[in-house]
Amino acid sequence: MENNILELKNVIKEFPGVLALNKINLEIKRNSVHCLVGENGAGKSTLIKVLTGALPRSSGKILLNGNEFHPHNTKDAREQGISTLFQELNVVDQLTVEQNLTLGREDVSFGFLKKSKKTQGMVEILKSIEPSIDEKQLVSKLSVAKKQLVEIARAIASDAEIIIMDEPTAAISESEINRLFTIIKGLKENNVTVIYISHRLDEIFEIGDYVSVLRDGELIGTKLVSEVKNKEELIKMMIGKEVREHYVPNQGDYSVKVLEVKNLTNGKLKDISFDVYKGEIIGFYGLVGAGKTELGRALYGVDEFEGHLIFNGQEIKPRFPRQAIDYGISMVPEERRTEGLFTLLTIKSNIPVMNLNKIAVSGLKSSALERNIANDYIKKMRVVTTSAEKQVALLSGGNQQKIVFAKCLFADSQLMLLDEPTRGVDVGAKEEIHNLIRQLSREGKSIIVFSSELPEILNLCDRIFLLYEGELKAEMKNGMDIDDEKIIHIVAGSEA
Repeated sequence: MENNILELKNVIKEFPGVLALNKINLEIKRNSVHCLVGENGAGKSTLIKVLTGALPRSSGKILLNGNEFHPHNTKDAREQGISTLFQELNVVDQLTVEQNLTLGREDVSFGFLKKSKKTQGMVEILKSIEPSIDEKQLVSKLSVAKKQLVEIARAIASDAEIIIMDEPTAAISESEINRLFTIIKGLKENNVTVIYISHRLDEIFEIGDYVSVLRDGELIGTKLVSEVKNKEELIKMMIGKEVREHYVPNQGDYSVKVLEVKNLTNGKLKDISFDVYKGEIIGFYGLVGAGKTELGRALYGVDEFEGHLIFNGQEIKPRFPRQAIDYGISMVPEERRTEGLFTLLTIKSNIPVMNLNKIAVSGLKSSALERNIANDYIKKMRVVTTSAEKQVALLSGGNQQKIVFAKCLFADSQLMLLDEPTRGVDVGAKEEIHNLIRQLSREGKSIIVFSSELPEILNLCDRIFLLYEGELKAEMKNGMDIDDEKIIHIVAGSEA
């Protein structure tokens, strides 16, 4: 059709033994924001890789502006008008902003880089998006959100007709999200089409014109966002059933105090005090920069602090994570790929790393024990994989997160620190992880959740602690009368 900028016709992508995309028929309208949703493993990443030339399709046809589109690689796709902002940012920290803007498209004269009108044009585009970014600054000095803006400027400067955004809001604050949405609306006005991928379904209703749902490699349907009734309708399309979570009061008696934190203070945190009981789930909620991650890092021995930690009646002061693990404290970090996993190793090599003594026989690692333990946890955690020998980097985000949980469980810790435990995972995996957290609580594990998602905190936690600029502003007991609006006022720095 004339109004379609991109059309997929019966697109199939097969891997050995796996049908990743099965006869995908999809139309993307010109100058629209077309959202793509689905569980981890639904086929979104494979589809994007096919569109950007990172993977060849097995069969089917793709039309770009009515002409057959068959990119040989990502550079080829970019030169034909399709740019991508991946979830893992594609910038080089050691280079300046200006060098990142021109990376791979430098103007060269007699073997030397030269400043050209093209370079200046890229800088001007960036300045129009975010004037505060200095083109001579090292990218390593920028926030995640500003790095993302550099990538957006680079895509616009390449005369992209289509920009694919993969989970662009996963690691940025509410105010930065609003700025990104303003930029996206500006892109539409400048005849750029956006394909927008997100697990945050609220964003679909705020920014999207169309939404397509993938499940198990198949296109379930495409709808005008204005015709979708609510999130529940999308979720049912994504996983084939309704998901309704709500807080279930904990039946624990809170007779055993596991952790006492008294006057914990460091460069970010100011005089934090709280208790945790056996089998209790408590949550720390605040906006980006409130101190949630810093509190978790201090408890886990990553960051130094002043104050007192009483764990099982004994004062402790872990100076590094290994000490915390030995005490019985484990952590699921916010950045699972860089801090929680050895992505180049297999599943069976990752799970036991926090407690290697349990797979040793006469001081030597037992491959049989390692394999059996991995298979037990794959079954227990419902990890979707063909084998315990699979490289962790090849798993979906939700399954990677389950492996991080498995590591902590194998460490047999009494207290689990969970920093953004469902960041970047789909609704189905999120439900499974929440159910796992509740089950661990019933088994007597004490759990601290650090999350920037209020619904997650309200669904999971028995008590809720609110942080603002490193200070503990309020403690609330969860229940039917909890006031969402008051919580938002407190974490924003103003009482309701």
